[in-house]
Amino acid sequence: MIETIYVEDAIKNHPRTKFILKKFKKSRIIAINKYVEIFNKRNQNFRIQKANPNLILAHKKDSFVLPTPEGFGIGSSKNFYFSHMYNCIYDCRYCFLQGMYSSAYYVIFVNFEDFEIALKKTIENNLSSKLTFFSGYDCDSLAFENVTGFAKHILSFFKKHPQFEIEFRTKSIQKEPFLSTKPMRNVILAYSLMPELMSSSLDNKAPSISKRIRVISELASRGWKIGLRFDPLIHGKNWKKLYQELLDNIYNNISLDSLHSVSFGSLRFPKRMFKDIFKLYPNEPLFTGPLSHKNKMISYDIEIEEEMTSFCKNLSLKYVNEDQIFKCSI
Repeated sequence: MIETIYVEDAIKNHPRTKFILKKFKKSRIIAINKYVEIFNKRNQNFRIQKANPNLILAHKKDSFVLPTPEGFGIGSSKNFYFSHMYNCIYDCRYCFLQGMYSSAYYVIFVNFEDFEIALKKTIENNLSSKLTFFSGYDCDSLAFENVTGFAKHILSFFKKHPQFEIEFRTKSIQKEPFLSTKPMRNVILAYSLMPELMSSSLDNKAPSISKRIRVISELASRGWKIGLRFDPLIHGKNWKKLYQELLDNIYNNISLDSLHSVSFGSLRFPKRMFKDIFKLYPNEPLFTGPLSHKNKMISYDIEIEEEMTSFCKNLSLKYVNEDQIFKCSI
């Protein structure tokens, strides 16, 4: 239940604003000038807000489509990301958003059409390049779909541009609009995964791994391209056994022909973000493990990182081709 919804004056009469507000008839509505007045306010408590986040409906003015950080990609020559929303409905312990934002409130930008304009301009400026666009860098791209309808909206754009890829990255079990839409070859439904034992303690509020795998299997059987994202890889007791069971389970329960790509990335944080996250969870075992400073990042020791990546890659090579496997290093 969202108790309060802040609405920017500029979009109070926007059709999409009205569409979303109809879903929260019991919520209190408060008019604001700019979303940053609430979202960027100082001395907010992320943990308290996360227990019962409010919602902000806003108009995004710029920076609609941005280049991804170096090391983020699945084979294209150029990669871009965009986010129709800030923050996530899940509460994963390792999530970098809790170190990026001071507020846990959800921000939804309702001016989807401006994202389309920016996407079109990006394509026009890179016609000779292979492009992949990533939805949901600052949020889960599908978890709030029943409220925003963003995926359904943006699919129509990429249907007109089949030579360019879009990846929806998620931990959700949201199946629409994909069940009611004919599969598109340039759309990748990418799922973040880890062993169930780890997920049960770290992926708070997110669907279980077994539920995610069932949804992956169903959508793959319908012809959608699937991405498997083992990011972050989590080190711990019996990690080899846990990851072997996970990988074998997934590969044996989905159509391998549906797999677009597989990627691995170790646990890592920018130094500043880690400091803020550690303050929230000073006793969290995840943050007191074998971590070290490396190139302004906090991550596992290089030996651990390479061992985990190699182990999971070698297991995957029993099922997929090497050119389908990528390492996420940002």
